Amino acid sequence: MKLQKLCYFAYGYHLAWEDRQLFPERFEAWANGPVVYELYDQHRGQYQLKAGDIAGNPSSLDQGEKESIDTVLDSFKAYNAHELSAMTHRPGPWLLARKRAGLEDDLQRSNEELLDADIADFFGALVGRED
Repeated sequence: MKLQKLCYFAYGYHLAWEDRQLFPERFEAWANGPVVYELYDQHRGQYQLKAGDIAGNPSSLDQGEKESIDTVLDSFKAYNAHELSAMTHRPGPWLLARKRAGLEDDLQRSNEELLDADIADFFGALVGRED
């Protein structure tokens, strides 16, 4: 779960800082916060991951992508998975997606996608970006 939330924050801040997606996969408004299904599926049932367990090629990232990821990892590394999940439940893109899906509480299942426009607005406000 921590990997999912770190990816969400990296994606959101990157979208605000660079005005472009960090990766093409979409976040869904699951009960425990934003989740990329493909990432979930790849690590299903694994509760501890080592660096080599995570697929991808860091050398394919450009400088802006690396900076976004490094900044988020450095800023959020002290938080555990449940603290990060709680942060995603505050008013913002996850809650907007769940409302669009007509969900009444945090326990209901959903695969409603978070919209990039909502993510960009939310994280843009956090970093003080003016559109």
